[in-house]
Amino acid sequence: MSTKPVVLQVEKLGKTVETSDGLLTILHDIHFSVSAGESVAIVGASGSGKSTLLSLLAGLDTASIGKVELVGKNLADLSEDGRAQLRGQHVGFVFQSFQLIPHLSALENVMLPLELRGTPLKEAREQAQYWLEKVGLGARLNHFQKTLSGGEQQRVALARAFVGKPAILFADEPTGSLDEASGAKVIDLLFELNRASGSTLILVTHDSALANRCLRQLHLHGGAVLLS
Repeated sequence: MSTKPVVLQVEKLGKTVETSDGLLTILHDIHFSVSAGESVAIVGASGSGKSTLLSLLAGLDTASIGKVELVGKNLADLSEDGRAQLRGQHVGFVFQSFQLIPHLSALENVMLPLELRGTPLKEAREQAQYWLEKVGLGARLNHFQKTLSGGEQQRVALARAFVGKPAILFADEPTGSLDEASGAKVIDLLFELNRASGSTLILVTHDSALANRCLRQLHLHGGAVLLS
């Protein structure tokens, strides 16, 4: 058993939504915990609830039943603003669609999370430049999204995710928009940065090769965890 602190605790978690045909249960009776520094893949067929689970874990959506404790905080006890503040302090994100801000340069995109925290501008700029250099984009600091390839955009997103030294990083199909070669480079970089930073990684993927690189896997089927 791990002696590292638990950064994510999930108990009896469920999500039900109303549809025109009545109530639809997306997730039910989910239990698991994740320790600091672990890498965990959430896998399952399309429609199994992977992205919904990730949204609940990150406090982007609210559960119908059960509990999610993120870095020791029960998300149900926090307001929407409180959850946003918690994410800003402790969480990083990497999405399939990159979600860069088009009118900001690569450097400005990476600086943004630090600026939102109130980090002094000079320090934010230095940290953003450091992480862009770490992902191999030191020569592209002032380039905008439209002049960057898909792989470069995702590397900017990785730098932005890690710049705040998050306790936990959530990644949702991080290579889904990339070709095979670019995706392989991004994944190598993701795991390299994760090991170096000591962050916990929670990864949603349909790619078994990617999932196998994680320390363990959570298999979702019919809204429940089959194996963890």
